[in-house]
Amino acid sequence: MTNNPKRPNFLLIVADDLGFSDIGCFGSEIKTPNLDKLAETGIRMTDFHTAAACSPTRAMLLSGTDNHIAGIGCMSEQKGTFTSRAEHDLRRWDVPGHEGFLNYRVAALPEVLQDNGYHTLLSGKWHLGLKPDYTPDKRGFDRSFALLPGCANHYGWEPQFKDDMIKYFERIPALYVDDGKLVDLKSNITNDPKGFYSSDFYADNLIKYLSERPKDKPFFAFLPFSAPHWPLQVDKRYRDKYKGMYDEGPEVLRQKRLVKLKELGLIPSDAVPHDVVAPEVSEWEEMTDEERKMSARAMETFAGMVDNMDENIGKVLDYLKEIGEYDNTFIIFQSDNGAEGLAYEAIPVMGKHIMTVIDKFYDNSLENIGEYNSFVWYGPRWAQAATAPSRLYKMFSTEGGIRVPFVLNYPPWTESHGGKIIDAFATVMDIMPTMLDLAGAHHPGKEFRGRSVEEMRGKSWVEFFNKLNSTSSEALNKIDAIYTSDDTMGWELFGRAALRKGTWKIVFMPRWSHGKEQWELFDLSKDPGETNDLAAKHPEKVKELLELWEEYVKKNGVVWGDPLSSEPVNADIECKDVIGGDPLDDTRGWMPYRGKGKV
Repeated sequence: MTNNPKRPNFLLIVADDLGFSDIGCFGSEIKTPNLDKLAETGIRMTDFHTAAACSPTRAMLLSGTDNHIAGIGCMSEQKGTFTSRAEHDLRRWDVPGHEGFLNYRVAALPEVLQDNGYHTLLSGKWHLGLKPDYTPDKRGFDRSFALLPGCANHYGWEPQFKDDMIKYFERIPALYVDDGKLVDLKSNITNDPKGFYSSDFYADNLIKYLSERPKDKPFFAFLPFSAPHWPLQVDKRYRDKYKGMYDEGPEVLRQKRLVKLKELGLIPSDAVPHDVVAPEVSEWEEMTDEERKMSARAMETFAGMVDNMDENIGKVLDYLKEIGEYDNTFIIFQSDNGAEGLAYEAIPVMGKHIMTVIDKFYDNSLENIGEYNSFVWYGPRWAQAATAPSRLYKMFSTEGGIRVPFVLNYPPWTESHGGKIIDAFATVMDIMPTMLDLAGAHHPGKEFRGRSVEEMRGKSWVEFFNKLNSTSSEALNKIDAIYTSDDTMGWELFGRAALRKGTWKIVFMPRWSHGKEQWELFDLSKDPGETNDLAAKHPEKVKELLELWEEYVKKNGVVWGDPLSSEPVNADIECKDVIGGDPLDDTRGWMPYRGKGKV
C-alpha cells in the first residue's frame, strides 16, 4: 500500500485510435504542450499494451482481467457485421465472455471504488454496452455523460438518421446518455454543429462534474475522448495550424517520426521498422496532385484533433490545480489501441454501402474536410507513420495494434523521476489493481454485490514504483520488471492472435489478413518491428509458447480455431467488401474522398 495518508484521486484519460508517436513527448510534430509537460514531470512507458481495438481494451481497463472474460471476446459490431454469416457468428459466440458488452461476471473498477467511498465520474466514450442494463450508471458511475457506441460525428450531426434517410443507416446509431437517460439527437446538445464538439464538451462536462462533487470524498474521473477516431473533424483553426506540414506524404512523416523516437530514447537506436503494408493504389507517387492534397488535408485534420484534445486535457489539469487536487491525483494518459488504418471498421457504423452514404450526405471537398458535414479517415499509410517501427495498426495483435503511448503522473511516485522512460512490459489490465492498491481498496474476490465474479489478472504497480523510489540513482536501470520472464500475456480478436512470454512472442495472422496462416515467432528484445520470423530456427520455443497459448485459450474461454483460420471474421480495407457490391471504384475504400461525390 502507499504511505500517502490521504487517499489519491484518479484521473484516467483515454484517447481513441491514437498512434504510438502521435503526441509530442512520443516524437510527434503535433503540438501537445499539456501532455508533454505531464510527461516532463511524470514518466513515459514504452512497452505498455492494450487490446487491438476499442471496446476490448475498455473491458480490460475497467475489469483488470482479459476481454474474453469481461464480455468483449468479440465486439458487439463484430457479431452482426456479416449478414450472410450472422446466424453462424452469433451461434459461435453465444458463450460467456463474448456478449459484446461489459458483463456482470466482473466487478467493474468504478463499482469497487464506489463501494470504497469514491465519487465516480465519466464524461466521454463508453462502448461497453448499448442497452439500459449496461450503461455507465449501472456499472458504478455516480455521474456520467456517455457516447454509447464506438464512434459518432464529433459535432453530433447525423443526417442519415433522419426520416427516410434511415434506410442508409444499417448498424448502430449515435446514442448519448446523461446519467442513464437517453439524450435526444435532435436536441441542441448533440445536433447543433455550432454548439457541440465532442472533445470540448467531454472536458467541460467533466470539469462541471468535478465542481459539483462532494468535497469529503476522493474522486475517480474517467475522461475517454472519442478523438481522434474517424470521422476526422475539428475546427479549422486547429486544422490549419498544420497546413502544408504533410505535403511530402506519409513515408516522409514516418521517417521523421522514427528519427525522433530514437533521439528521445523511446525505441532502440538500431530498431528495424516493419515494412508498410498497404494497397499499391495508396502509394503517394501513384496519386494525383488533387488526391495528395486531399490526403494531406485529412492528416492535417487528424493533427488538429490531437491538438484540440491536448488543449482540453490542459483545461482539466488546470482545474485540478485551481482546486488544489492536482498533486494528490494519480493521472494516466493512454491510447486505447494503435492508430486506425482500416476503412473497413466504418461498416458496422455506416453500413456496407458506406460510400453511398458519404456521397449522398457529406461534403468531402478539399476546403470542407474536417467540417461537421465531412466524413473522412486517413488510411493505412498515415496510420503506419504513427505505429512505426511496429507492424501494422489497430485491429491486429501485432505490436502496431496493441503497443500504445502511455504517460503517468503522480507526484508521490514521479516527482523525483520527472521525464524518466520506463521500458518495463505492462498491460491495460494492470490499471485497476494499481488503483485499488493505491486507494486501500480490495478486489472483492469471487463474490460482489450478490453475484459471482472473476478475479483480476493484471498486476499492481505499487511495489514496482516503491522500489523505484527507494533505489539509488545508480541502480535505477536495474528495476525494469513488473512482470517476470515466466509470465505470459495473450491476445485474440478477429482470429488474429498472439502470446508473449518475456520478450518472446508468437503471432497468428490469417492469410487474408496480411499473415502466413501459421504461427510466427519474434524476439522483441532484438526485433521490436516483428520483421524476422524465427519459427523455423527455434521450433522448441514455438512449441513451448503454443502450449501456453492453449492454456490461455482454455483459461479465458477464447473462441478459437476453424473456421477462424480459413474464413474472414473481419476483412481488410481492400476493397469490394468495403462497398458491399456498390457499382463504385473498388479502390475507394482506403480513401473516402477519392472519386465521385462532392469532391
